[in-house]
Amino acid sequence: MEVTRTVKGLRARTAAARATRRAVGFVPTMGSFHRGHLSLMGRARQERGFVVVSIFVNPLQFGPSEDFGSYPRDLDRDLALAEAEGVDLAFAPEVEEMYPGGLPDVTVDPGPLGERLEGASRPGHFRGVATVVAKLFHVVGPSAAYFGEKDAQQLAVIRRMVGDLSFPVDVVGCPLVREPDGLALSSRNAYLSPEERTAATCLYRAIRGAADLVANGERDAAAIRARIAAVVEAEPLAHLDYATVVDDDTFEEIDHLDSPARALVAARVGKPRLIDNVRLDA
Repeated sequence: MEVTRTVKGLRARTAAARATRRAVGFVPTMGSFHRGHLSLMGRARQERGFVVVSIFVNPLQFGPSEDFGSYPRDLDRDLALAEAEGVDLAFAPEVEEMYPGGLPDVTVDPGPLGERLEGASRPGHFRGVATVVAKLFHVVGPSAAYFGEKDAQQLAVIRRMVGDLSFPVDVVGCPLVREPDGLALSSRNAYLSPEERTAATCLYRAIRGAADLVANGERDAAAIRARIAAVVEAEPLAHLDYATVVDDDTFEEIDHLDSPARALVAARVGKPRLIDNVRLDA
């Protein structure tokens, strides 16, 4: 596996791969790899001839009170894991390489979709995500980009950006990966104490309960939201941020399930803020 720290190196290697008729698969990450990240690399390896992974903790998507400085970083471990997954090229830039003139004045507006839910709880977050992903897409060039469905709203924002701005990128959503007890894999799980780790499973139990309600015929979104909130609020170590049911395409809240929807939950368990979701098929 090759490693480049420069935009110039990334652009040159992906262009060279396409020149030899190898389709590019791209996995953008912030590092601190877990099995969820590795599943994206494996999917890209199966479907594409040249696999690129970026490892960059993007300061634009962290708010002033968030964990940019303490976000888990272990580049040597991440590079070893990526190489074991058959990745061809890792891009691991410094902040100065991605933003050579300082943090940019020109950014990508994620639109109304980026102002709801996670966007409301973390103002500016999706602007930061869309901006860095747009920069990476421009450098990598025509490709398929792989994202996990755990960050379902982020995936929706990126799909909307790619469609609205005509990026030559095929956005591929990949299934959420869980621990055996249901907890969604996240780099922030490393912050949890043993007691908090146990408590954090309330998010999965909440959305699983929502899916069971729908499977048993419930179509009232208010009842489903109430069930999610009740499960999380029953856990003393969890502090609910939001529990909702949205249209799976627009991410607007709905009153009644008559098309594909998604249950979403966010809560703080100890220090970390965790999210989870499940698709609801009426």
